[in-house]
Amino acid sequence: METLYHQTNKQIHEVQSHMGNLETTDRQSVHLLENDLQARIDQIFNHLERLEILASKEPPNRRQNAKLRVDQLKYDVQHLQTALRNFQHRRYAREAQEREREELMSRTFTTNDADTSIPIDETLQLNSNLHNAHRGMDDLLGSGSSILNGLRDQRGTLKGTHKKMLDVANMLGLSNTVMRLIERRATQDKFIMIGGMLLTCVFMFLVIKYLG
Repeated sequence: METLYHQTNKQIHEVQSHMGNLETTDRQSVHLLENDLQARIDQIFNHLERLEILASKEPPNRRQNAKLRVDQLKYDVQHLQTALRNFQHRRYAREAQEREREELMSRTFTTNDADTSIPIDETLQLNSNLHNAHRGMDDLLGSGSSILNGLRDQRGTLKGTHKKMLDVANMLGLSNTVMRLIERRATQDKFIMIGGMLLTCVFMFLVIKYLG
């Protein structure tokens, strides 16, 4: 297990290092870098599945620590996956805006009436304002998506931590009163997390409704 763990941890650090090149890579090559990063992330997820199996087979005195180490790797790679998807979303939106601008600039304007004129400058300004509004909405949606993903990750982490705390408590022989306090705190955290997710969803709905 140790060999695979260190190999997976090294791959995560390599992905983190290459993620910094996304913003500086030219347009013709950026999709190749994205594909390479996604392939590396997929391989890390495959390694994590294997590590989870190996951790469950560790001796009882080492099992909890092994599972915590695997959970930390999983948390790190999930954030890398979210960051890559957000970058791709922004790139797709930016490229779509550039295509629309080029189409508008290359369009031929004609009139049937000598007294009719097309305010091209105003049209371009309006188009620019619409693009800025769409870009702002895309950024908000991307941020909302990141928040939701982060909340889901935290919920999974809390659930795993809660179970591990109960297991440790059983091993240490803590009283039922302490056990109930731990369970009550976990339930409160769950409600707080659900409330945060609902508020984020409402915020995203209002953004789409009034800015869309």
